[in-house]
Amino acid sequence: MISATLILETGETFHGQVPEWQQTIQFGEVVFNTGMVGYVECLTDPSYRGQLLAFTYPLIGNYGVPAKEFWESDRIHAAGLIVSELADFYARSTGEKSLLDWCREYKTAVITGIDTRALTKCLRDKGVVAGAIVVGNQFPETFPDINQEHLVKAVSIQKPTEFHPSSGASHHLPPQREKGSLPKVIAIDCGMKQNIWRNLSKLPIQLKRVPFDYDFTHEQYDGVFISNGPGDPERCQETIAILRKVLTQKKPVFGICLGSQLMGLAIGAKTYKLRFGHRSQNQPCLKEGTDRCFLTSQNHGYAVDETTLPAEWQVTYRNLNDNTVQGIAHKTLPYFSVQFHPEAAPGPVDTTFLFNEFYQLLEEHND
Repeated sequence: MISATLILETGETFHGQVPEWQQTIQFGEVVFNTGMVGYVECLTDPSYRGQLLAFTYPLIGNYGVPAKEFWESDRIHAAGLIVSELADFYARSTGEKSLLDWCREYKTAVITGIDTRALTKCLRDKGVVAGAIVVGNQFPETFPDINQEHLVKAVSIQKPTEFHPSSGASHHLPPQREKGSLPKVIAIDCGMKQNIWRNLSKLPIQLKRVPFDYDFTHEQYDGVFISNGPGDPERCQETIAILRKVLTQKKPVFGICLGSQLMGLAIGAKTYKLRFGHRSQNQPCLKEGTDRCFLTSQNHGYAVDETTLPAEWQVTYRNLNDNTVQGIAHKTLPYFSVQFHPEAAPGPVDTTFLFNEFYQLLEEHND
């Protein structure tokens, strides 16, 4: 390991070490995640595209990296990894390689020996900022803002793909319809986590996964799912325009994370950037109108502005830490979305029932 520095755009510096193979400067938006586990899922989550991800848990890498079937995409998407202590070795039967070797394979920047507690307190005070991991005297004069980029375009699939439950889905719901009459759902891929796809694939439905800018509104379909993804939702004007047409057809629509923000923008509401975002696996969310609280997995830096919601829409879930909107729904039509991740990976699976609720809406709408 060799000496290196994490520099924030606001001027703060944090000294640590990087592996000797890492010689180039790495920029990104510096964010923190307070989860104790889940570094593999987080690093492969496309929503972290372009971000320098700091883990507040002090020891990272102790269980290695499992096979690709356990990842949330086919590669690391985070621009860099910031840790207090990087495990020298791992001990778990499912581990196939070390975290450091994995990061080297994907040319992902790593800096260890950082005071992540001090870094997190800084980000909580000033908000997430652009930063850089540098070796030697490569001090940058400017810091690029990744949120000015169209990050969704970089992580979405390139062409549509179709999936039918006959190819191996397991059904945990009421008996399905005859093959060929299953509800057809369009899944808009804005950087979809693999565990979302796994959950959708368990439902007795036909699935067509499409790029973020693919206009399917002239096709036959019974419902729409909008995935998670990275960056500023206002960059996705192509997706928003398609959703506006979708919402005139009164078919069930379900969105998760960025999908919730895009639904908000499509109905005329506004979004705003959170000071330091929600990135953890224990965010408490209250279901509006009840006393039921769910622990949720979250990863986002933007939220829907409640004061801009149209009269026919309502807040369905709310974050108990800061009262931000965590879910919206139309009062009469089958449209709903949540800001948290019901598919977890990592985190609690308390809200996976929302996938079944989407399926029930499909069934009711198509009876």
